[in-house]
Amino acid sequence: MALRGKQKIFVHEYLKDLNATQAAIRAGYSAKTAGSIGDENLKKPEIQKAIKEAQEQRIKRLNVDADYVLHRLVEIDQMDVLDIMNDDLSLKPISEWPPIWRQYISGLDNMEEFDGRGDDRTMIGYLRKIKWPDKVKNLELLGKHISIGAFKDRVELGNDPENPLTDPKAASTQLSLLAKLKKAKAKKEKGDA
Repeated sequence: MALRGKQKIFVHEYLKDLNATQAAIRAGYSAKTAGSIGDENLKKPEIQKAIKEAQEQRIKRLNVDADYVLHRLVEIDQMDVLDIMNDDLSLKPISEWPPIWRQYISGLDNMEEFDGRGDDRTMIGYLRKIKWPDKVKNLELLGKHISIGAFKDRVELGNDPENPLTDPKAASTQLSLLAKLKKAKAKKEKGDA
């Protein structure tokens, strides 16, 4: 079944922010019913198919996939401040910076420092602040990449003689013994009272 006018617009708008309610409003549905209509639209197989196809086309068109993202994260991880600084700690001209630096810094503040006042003042230096990507957050994102899995909690189950809980049969026996001990202790305390 082909999509109708508002449904086509809904698919296009949904891809902008993945917000079904807002997509429904932007597609021309009533703001009062947009939440339920957006939800209903996402359940329709033909709309699901159209969204999936549009997402796949966008990935092909932009060539942005998991490999692209991982490559960019690695580039950020390997950014070295020596690439943009001279030996005297002054900044190189921006035209000499590697592209990675020009693409990923999010701020550059320059401030001239002076000594004295008015016409008698002399410049004594520069204060430069560079805001570059958060390296810890970047490493976290790298670590969460599915093929690396550095931050996944792993539980190894096996037959460890030092830990009976790793053997289901031994664990069951241990729990059974603990229950019997607790019952016997309660019976003894009751008899002593």
